[in-house]
Amino acid sequence: MADLEEEGFLYQPHTSAGRVPTASGYRYFAQQVAAQATLSPEDQRWIRGQLASATTTDEVTERAGHVLAEISRGLGIIVSPPIAKTVLEHIRFVLLPDGRVVIVLVSTGGATRDKIIRPERVFTQQDLERTADYLNRHYVGRTLEAIRTDLLARLAKEQERYGLLVRDALALCDAGVLEQGSTQRIYVEGAAQMAAGAEFSDQAQMREVLAAIEEKHKLIALLAGCIDTPDPVHVQIGVKGIDPAGEHLALISAPYSFQDQSPGTVGVLGPMRMHYERAITAVAFVARAFSETLDRS
Repeated sequence: MADLEEEGFLYQPHTSAGRVPTASGYRYFAQQVAAQATLSPEDQRWIRGQLASATTTDEVTERAGHVLAEISRGLGIIVSPPIAKTVLEHIRFVLLPDGRVVIVLVSTGGATRDKIIRPERVFTQQDLERTADYLNRHYVGRTLEAIRTDLLARLAKEQERYGLLVRDALALCDAGVLEQGSTQRIYVEGAAQMAAGAEFSDQAQMREVLAAIEEKHKLIALLAGCIDTPDPVHVQIGVKGIDPAGEHLALISAPYSFQDQSPGTVGVLGPMRMHYERAITAVAFVARAFSETLDRS
């Protein structure tokens, strides 16, 4: 016990208290679990049953978040890929009376994203339909990022032939503009049960966590980090970005992808004292099962 305390894995809050794990202690334990544990067959069957019963992409996503929340007793979080990485299945433009344009993107798997923009030039509905028809005929199955790259190449080579049409398409498919004032789509499940947990008897701490949930860009930033790590499951003990409550939280996340799209993220945010073996293996399993379910949808 003394050796563990000396190594920084345990500490004694005060002289009359027992020793409890530090963030380093939890981190070491979580790393060992991630390397060796597997999810129980019962949990695997329950998760697959929950996902299989959903009928739409949005419902599958909500079920995945619910499953993670139930297993971890924390927050189950699903973050979609950024809009620039969205693979186009169909696009539509609708002109509003004040000149703004509604852009409706249907991505592979049937997920729908929409955004209202105010373009620099004035469009007619006929202009918009002609541009949408061009994009739907030539660019289904590509990301907005790839579409813009190809459009710019076409414009550089054959400006006279493609000039106005391509410039319109570039203006309406500018991922930077589409991202302004919005975030990636995020689903959060389990806030009520997390608030009711014994770990959050401190109401001030719970308010800080709930405030972070409302500021969803913080959650997106937290989960985005796992995509760039080499580990299949990323474990963060003591969560930066949710101050000061984050020092008492743990974040477990893993990337998911489907039909060759760029990855999104699934994850669990909960108290530092959690059932790590079940939570880590559940996040890894849900990421895989979620990807497979989306592929079949």
